[in-house]
Amino acid sequence: MTVSKEPQRRQQAQLRPDSIECNGIAIPFRYCHSRRRTLGMTVRPDKSVIVRAPLRTSLGDIRDFVSRRAAWIARVWREFDGRPPVLPQSYDSGATFFFQGKGYVLTLEHGAAESVVLRGGSLVVAAPGKLEAPDLRRIVDTWYWDQARSIFPEREIECHRRMEAEGFPLPPLVIRPMKSRWGSYSYRTGRITLNLHLIKASPACLDYVIIHELCHVRVRHHGPGFWKLVERYVPDHARLRKQLNGIM
Repeated sequence: MTVSKEPQRRQQAQLRPDSIECNGIAIPFRYCHSRRRTLGMTVRPDKSVIVRAPLRTSLGDIRDFVSRRAAWIARVWREFDGRPPVLPQSYDSGATFFFQGKGYVLTLEHGAAESVVLRGGSLVVAAPGKLEAPDLRRIVDTWYWDQARSIFPEREIECHRRMEAEGFPLPPLVIRPMKSRWGSYSYRTGRITLNLHLIKASPACLDYVIIHELCHVRVRHHGPGFWKLVERYVPDHARLRKQLNGIM
């Protein structure tokens, strides 16, 4: 899946800088207006805060929105501070690759065709000739995509079945790599988007993200009502969020 860089540049150009101070903490943020119905916020791993607002929203309302979420922003920043640095993935023989919450040691073999299989505690990559890092990246990434396309829809169906009492239809599913989110639900399209890298997380973490996004079909915000609904289906969601924080 390719993403055009030109729309991304246009989107970045629309972001305007501003800041607030709350309880002695300065919170710089960037904001833009878009065709959406509610205010939304993203806190990225680099601690940048992005706010997207409906077209007619005043700057004062945007600042109030950030101020009301200042405690949450500070908590997320602390979580980011506690994370170990994310190192680039090594493609040397013996490197560790994660799949569904378990680590596998990269093992290279000669084979008649390119293939990837799990064998015991190894991720075995076979190919007819010597493979350089770019080739290994392509082969392993393709394998991750194949696994996600197989596993994610199955888990969405199962999670939706567990929530059948809510009475909403199964949303269409999109998979793509994301840098700062594990998933999202679009009220405009009715689709759930899952981060490709969830294939590296445990099945319990994957189910939590799916149920989190399914709950947004019912509740748009992240207020107490939303978390009460999440807890009904994932009682240990706080523990699973911490596990996910250790991955991205």
